[in-house]
Amino acid sequence: MPTTVHEFAWPDRVVVGTIGLPGARTFYLQVRSGSQLVSIALEKQQSALLAEKIDEILDELSTLDGNPFSVPTSTPIELVDNDQLETVEEQFRTGAMSLGWDPATAQVVIEAYPLPDTDDDAALLDDEVEAAEMLLVRMPVGTARAFTKRTREVVGAGRPICVICGQPIDADGHICAVPEV
Repeated sequence: MPTTVHEFAWPDRVVVGTIGLPGARTFYLQVRSGSQLVSIALEKQQSALLAEKIDEILDELSTLDGNPFSVPTSTPIELVDNDQLETVEEQFRTGAMSLGWDPATAQVVIEAYPLPDTDDDAALLDDEVEAAEMLLVRMPVGTARAFTKRTREVVGAGRPICVICGQPIDADGHICAVPEV
């Protein structure tokens, strides 16, 4: 078990946001409960996959007979959060993450662990290496729906994609890297 667990059982706020310009953005998962605020850095792909997998869980739960967990099919308007990130002090850069469902509390559970702080490739493969800290977030279904909506919007707000080559278009121009035929 990690030495430090940043645990949020019923957070006031849980969002993904960015700092920086498209093409050079840093993504953060930020969670607040009262005065406790934790920000962890994520990759863009981690953010997108997290939103996708949470939506999959919620969609599956909503199809259960009678929707016993009252999973909303769309984002409850009162839970929409389009505010900027609060003051960001990066706790750690995320490595492994896990996602689950707690039927006892009807909450989506996110666990995030820091990237291992080692240059030893053998240690990275060793299951005995344990993170010193982790983030544990439990969020109700409505909050989870709002979280996925915002996360998808944040991820999609990056650089536009070239319709010819499929690569991102930088603000200072773009030259397609179309393979010769």
